[in-house]
This record gives sequence, C-alpha cells and structure tokens, in this order.
Amino acid sequence: MSGGVDSSVTAALLKAEGYEVIGVTLQLYDHGAATHRKGACCAGQDIYDARAVAERIGIPHYVLDYEQRFKEAVIDRFAESYIAGETPVPCVDCNMSIKFHDLLDTARELNAHVLATGHYVASRSLPGGGRALYRAREEERDQSYFLFGTTREQLDVLRFPLGERGKAETRELARRFGLSVANKQDSQDICFVPSGHYADVIERFKPGAAEPGEIVDLRGKVLGHHAGIINFTIGQRKGLGVATGGPLYVVRLDSERRRVVVGPREALHTRRILLRDVNWIGEGKLEQALAVGRIEVFVKVRSTRAPQPAWLTGSVRGYEVELVHGEHGVSAGQACVFYDAVEGQARVLGGGFIASTVSAAESVTRPPVEMMMARG
Repeated sequence: MSGGVDSSVTAALLKAEGYEVIGVTLQLYDHGAATHRKGACCAGQDIYDARAVAERIGIPHYVLDYEQRFKEAVIDRFAESYIAGETPVPCVDCNMSIKFHDLLDTARELNAHVLATGHYVASRSLPGGGRALYRAREEERDQSYFLFGTTREQLDVLRFPLGERGKAETRELARRFGLSVANKQDSQDICFVPSGHYADVIERFKPGAAEPGEIVDLRGKVLGHHAGIINFTIGQRKGLGVATGGPLYVVRLDSERRRVVVGPREALHTRRILLRDVNWIGEGKLEQALAVGRIEVFVKVRSTRAPQPAWLTGSVRGYEVELVHGEHGVSAGQACVFYDAVEGQARVLGGGFIASTVSAAESVTRPPVEMMMARG
C-alpha cells in the first residue's frame, strides 16, 4: 500500500470480497522535498494515507523500513547507470528487487497465499497450469512495461485486481468505499527524484559524478564542452550549448572519454538492439524456441510507445532484437519488452535491458544474425 488510490482500492476490493487482508507499506526513502512533494509515493504523508485507508476498511497495517535496501538495489543502480551513459528504468528494478522479491518473502513469512498490488496489468490462469501476464484493459494506464522481469514462480502468487478496470472506475470505487485518497494525485514514475532533475539526485548519492568533457560530432570534431554526461540523455536536443548549421541531437554518450556525441536526427534511427538480463515468461524455454528459428514478437522500447513488430534472435553475442520499422532515440539501460500482439490485452512474453544499439545505417552492412544453438 503506497498511499495512493490504486493500492488503496486494491486492498478495499479484496476486503469486500471476503479475503483476510494485511496492508504493508514500504518506507523507501525520506529525503528533503520528496517526503511531501505531490506525486511522490512511499514516504512521509503517503505512509499516513495508507494507514488511514487500512483503518477505514478495517485491516492490519504494517510499515517496513526498506530505505537501505531501496538505496542499494534501486537508487545506487540508477546513479551508476546514468554515470555509465545509460538511461535507466528504476521502476523495473524496484519491482524486480523490492516488491516482487523482498516483499514477496515478507508475504510468505506472514503466511499469505497471494501478494496483490495496484498495478494496471492483468494476470490469468493458463489451461495447462500456471499464470500469464497481460497488458491492462485500459491501454493508457498499462504498466506491463515495468513488470517484464516478473518470473513464472512469482506470477503464481501475484494478483492485480485493477488490470481489468479503468482509472475512472478505480476512483469511483474509492469514493464508494469512502477512502480519503479518492482524488489524490497519481505518483510519478521516478518517485525518489524530488525536483525532477536526475543530475541533482546522482550528485547527492555519487558526489563528483558530474565530470566535465567534450561535445563532439560523429567524426570526433570538438564542438563545445559540457559539465557532465549525467546531464544528457539519448535523443536530447535542447540544452546542448552548441550551434551549427542544423539541429543536433545527442546520439551517444561515451562515459569512458566523458564525451557527448551529437549528430542529425537520422543518426538516432536504430534497427538492431543487443539485450542483457533477458527474462522469458512465454511458452517453454527461450533457447529451445530460438533453436527452431527466430521468434516474431512485438516490442516496446519505451513505456509510452505502442508495441511494434520485431524479430527476436540469438547469437554468440547474446539475444538481439531486430526492429522491423526501426526506432529513434533508443538508449542503453532502457527496457525492451516482448508481447505476442500489438493491440488489446496482449500477453507479455518477457523482455530485457538494452545493452547497446546498432544504427539503421550500420545494420544494413551487417551479416545476418547467427542462430543460438539449443542448450541442454
């Protein structure tokens, strides 16, 4: 129970359906303005809101101090990823490491049969046993992109009561249950960034991370200087501080040489993506499926984009995704999530983190990807 309307309604729904419900709130951080900032969660006022909801619906409520664990598993990884020139997705790390690992262990210690959350994603039983993950009914609320790391074992004990509902319905239910959070503002994606400026948080936890360097073009020509690559993201156009004959975008971040590489928009077009830490929750084992041939999937490389057609393959370098239409501004550190369809409540097949990309121009000259042999 984060203190928001979604998790509050989830608890109230399950209580109304006759389940024995225990509310758990995680104290994840408590630094400065984040504690009381609108749009934050899991700190300060939000903990009191969760407790008030628990009292209203008549369930026990526990607050667990996860600050140190959250710092190590989420905030530190976020900072290190940015310093390395990546664009991390901390919500994925939080779900994988904190909510569906540590909190799930706590649920088991409390002898709970299931762990329910307020995520907008659906899970359903499969005919042959087990459960599968699906996109939410309300497309604009779907959070499946942030849950690709969920394992089959976890899905067996996870429940998402809001996956088949819309946000308006959730707020109406909150009013019917008499919950004080019925009109509370939604939390932001990156809850621990008080000011909205990532560089400020990184400097706080990793002092000296903002090392100055050069801004160069695709040929290595120095165009200007910067105060630290943590102030830039792939695809960024504004705030570069350099002027040429045409618009320039951040194409690559070279952390080793502290260089920001800029170029025209067409240089951002990506066709091939190399993945790391791939999680597969589709049918069977991924290696066996790839031994037969490449897999046709639909992928999202940003949470706000619709899935697009792609091919998932394997090679000696690891797993690769070839985007049929390509994509602009794909960055290392982001998630690439697999689906079995492009529209409706498509099934989530898994995903991975983007390790590197190959531009559309480079992709044309590369040989076909060798298929990965089945492993024992």
